[in-house]
Amino acid sequence: MGSRRVLGIDPGLGNLGWGLIDVDGPRITHVANGTCKSSGKDLAVRLLSLFDQLSAVVTAHSPDVAAVEQTFVNKDGAGTLKLGQARGVAMLVPARAGLPVSEYAPNAVKKTVVGVGHADKRQVLHMVRLQLPGIEIDGPDAADALAIAICHAHHGGAQAPGNDTLARAIARADGRAASGVRA
Repeated sequence: MGSRRVLGIDPGLGNLGWGLIDVDGPRITHVANGTCKSSGKDLAVRLLSLFDQLSAVVTAHSPDVAAVEQTFVNKDGAGTLKLGQARGVAMLVPARAGLPVSEYAPNAVKKTVVGVGHADKRQVLHMVRLQLPGIEIDGPDAADALAIAICHAHHGGAQAPGNDTLARAIARADGRAASGVRA
């Protein structure tokens, strides 16, 4: 299959973690990691900030695929909705770049990286450091993003059918827009 670059994304409205690894067969190497940060009260401005920052990451590092953590529902409905909006940005940016986007449940990521589906953030950070020795990790959100990328690598990049549908739809819409055709 050859070498491929995987972008892992841990969605969050205040802190959106990202991590890039290169995968060549069984070998995984760290490329970069970081955190996109937004602040303020204006939701639209915060989402735009995350979009611009993550777009810059995709442009700078040219990943081949992306993997995003699925949103879990918690007791705070408003918080879950805001997280879902940040997750929309996390899926839109790579799809807009034409990348296939896979999704993984938090427990699946933890089970793949730590061996336990209900591991805490410290355990995830520890196992990411073991699998990518000697790297500087930007913070817990970047560690989670690297774990998502590692999960994708261990699952062979398997995608659920149709996960790249959004990317294809955006590419078609961009083509129509460039030619002056309305969608």
